[in-house]
Parts: sequence; structure tokens; C-alpha cells
Amino acid sequence: MKNYKEFFKNKKVTVVGLGLLGKGLSDTKFLAECGADIIVTDLKTREQLKSSVDALKGYKNITFSLGGHKLKDFENKDFILKGQGVPLDSIYIKHARKNGIPVEMDEALFIKLVKDLNLDLNIIGVTGTRGKSTTTFLIYEILKLNDNRVHISGNMLGTTVLPLLKKVKNGDTVVFELSSWQLQGFGEDKISPHISVFTNFMPDHLNYYGSTTLTTRQAMQRYFKDKAYIYTSQTKDDFLVLGESMKKLVKGNKSKTLIAKSADVPKSWKIKLLGEHNKQNIMCAVEVARILNIKESIIKKVVESFGGVPGRLELVREVRGVKIYNDTNATTPEATIAALNSFKNNASPKSDLGQSKVILIMGGMDKGIDVKNLNKILAKKTKKVFLTPGSGSDKIDERPAFVYKVENLKEAVEKAYKEAKKEDIILFSPGFASFNMFKNEYDRGEQFMKIVKKLK
Repeated sequence: MKNYKEFFKNKKVTVVGLGLLGKGLSDTKFLAECGADIIVTDLKTREQLKSSVDALKGYKNITFSLGGHKLKDFENKDFILKGQGVPLDSIYIKHARKNGIPVEMDEALFIKLVKDLNLDLNIIGVTGTRGKSTTTFLIYEILKLNDNRVHISGNMLGTTVLPLLKKVKNGDTVVFELSSWQLQGFGEDKISPHISVFTNFMPDHLNYYGSTTLTTRQAMQRYFKDKAYIYTSQTKDDFLVLGESMKKLVKGNKSKTLIAKSADVPKSWKIKLLGEHNKQNIMCAVEVARILNIKESIIKKVVESFGGVPGRLELVREVRGVKIYNDTNATTPEATIAALNSFKNNASPKSDLGQSKVILIMGGMDKGIDVKNLNKILAKKTKKVFLTPGSGSDKIDERPAFVYKVENLKEAVEKAYKEAKKEDIILFSPGFASFNMFKNEYDRGEQFMKIVKKLK
């Protein structure tokens, strides 16, 4: 194969999952520009996907099959490009395989094509239940300051990997943030990155991995199996960086293993990121940089200047002496607990409970995760809690006097702001999924930011 266009030209492709985040849209545009003959299918209707559909007007080699999937769209194709949220055991995916049609996912397909094109790229992959975005961005920023030709992609807003085929050159580095769903493609193709990072493993996505016939333990095993694909095909020439909690969970890998310990962050470094969990993320990135022989002075400079990733314990505003944080990407109870534990020096005898200055806004859709530990910590770590509607919110204990139910996010922010006194903290850390009230967690974060900007 001389170039990537040769691979895609005249291929008959079904793209499963157009969506509204831009990934399906960018992949579809790229395939169309390469001369593929494309059918785009999605469970959402044309009206629901209007912005994405409108962006594809003018491409004569794209047809749409929206508002549900049809078995005929999974027949007589050269391959299926599966979006990360589409289950591998979907009847449509099974139908394609029954008909001998390859099912591809974009990150894994990218790596296969890179090999076929004899491109020598450094592939770094980062996964984990929490901390993968922060770790990925830190690695990217360190490499960028070190003058590496580096690209970032994967499970983050605004990035799509297949169009990178137009940009990458020999010697470049690609840093991927990888969800468990994206790693399914790695497992299918028996590939793993050269340098892999596994930050931690906690309960999440049990609504996806679980079922009425599976125990929580069995669902977690299915979840871990997908996550583990980040290292299961590594060789002795590859590297695996693990967060401290992963030492006992990861077994049988052939790669060189390094343990990132939060206590190893040099005490002389002036870090902006809050929380012990972020020290762990920092050390994961530092270990990767050291594998790549990057100077300690460059690593230190990036770590000290790094203010975090939008939507992850992000300080967005200070008004009347009240600090307001956006942690919309906290979609699990454990993530909200980590956020609350980040404010260690918030004791105040003047606060309502005599122990916290944090006013928490939380709530959303249940993902099947136990909230017992979150319920326990709320009394210790919050001054007041404003609870937005949702099936997850229904699992939060409403009996304590400091927990208040509200109708929507706007009401929660306005009431939290009215309650807040100088030096208090308003923390938006939902602890649950967003889909009951928002398109996704990014939309949720944007709505929060718009409300906060109007506060006076």
C-alpha cells in the first residue's frame, strides 16, 4: 500500500454512530474525502443529529440510515467502522461478522494502517477509570516542550485519529487517551501501544458491562478485560507504567513495568493541580517522560505550569472571594470523592457543620455503581449539597439537613452562590452520568460555565 487513500478508495463502509461530539463526523468526512462509499447509521434521528448531518451536505458518496439500524446496512461491505459506544455483542455487529465483514475501530485501524505504511511512530496509550485525560495531556505537553513532533487523540473532545494519517511522519509520537470501549478494538486486533499507562481501576460503566444475570464482580471483570488490552499484546521491548493501586491487579504482562508513586513527586516542585490523585497522574506522566529520556528540567517546567484539563477540577472563577470549580467529568461517585478530598485545608469553625467550606452541586443518571462511600463522606466534606434530578441522585441520602433537592442546574448554582460566604468553595462534581438532562458531560460543563459567568 503506497498511501492511506489507496486503502479507503472505493471501499464500501458502514459507519456506526455519527453522534454529536465530532468523532463520527470527522471520521466520515475523512473516509468520504478518501473516496469511500459510505452509509452512516445511528439510533438517533436526522433531527437529533441535525448539526452533524448538515456538516456532511455536499458529499455525494455519503448516504444516511438514521433513527435505528438495519441489518442490510451490515451486509456487502468492505468493513464496518464501529463507534466506541456500540456494543460488540450488538445483533448488527454479529450480523456483519456472520457475513465475514471486518469490524474496525478507529484507533486500532489507525495503528494497523501505520504499520502497513511502514511509518515509524511512537505510540503511547493511557487508560484508567480516572486520571487518564490529565495524564495524557501532561505527557503531550512535556513532549511538545521537548520539541518532539507530537499529536494527541483518542477519548477526548475535539480529536479524531483517522485524519491524523494526513499529518503523521516518521519519528512522530501519538499520545492516545483510551477508554475501555476503544480498547476493544485493540483486543480484537491483538495490538497494544509501545508505552502504556494504566492509572487506576474503579467501578464504572456497570450499566454497560453489567446485566440482570451478572454480578457486580462479573461486570467488573468484563470491564477490566477491555481495559487490560492496553498491555496484553505488549512484548519485552515495550513499557507499562502503572498507578500504585494497579500492582496487584496487573498480572502476566511481558513488558517492562514501572510503578508511579505519588510520594515520588519532588517536594520542591510547585504544583498547581489539587489532590493526591493528581500527584499520581503527574508521576504516571513523569515516568513516561523518563522512559523517553526527557530532561528533568523540562518535565518540572511543564508539571509546575500545568493548570489541569477543562472540566476536571477546573478553577473557573472567583467571585466575592468564593472559588468555583467545574468538575463535570466526575461521572462516578469515586471521582466526586477524589474531588472532595482535594480540599484538605478547608476546615472552618464558622461553617454550618464546623468542618467544611465546600458547597457541592451534584446529581445525574445512575451507572449502576455503589454510592455507600459517597454518602458517608458528604457529611464530613461538605457544608451543603444541592442535588439535581436523576436516577443516580435518587441513591443519595436526602435525610441530612444539608442536602437540598433542586429542579435543575441553574437553580443549583444560584442557590449555592446565595449560600456561599467569602473563602467558601462551590464545587460542581456530579458523580453520575449526564444523559438524563444533557447531551453528554461536555454539554453539562458548558451549561454550568454559562450559568457561572452570569453570577455577580
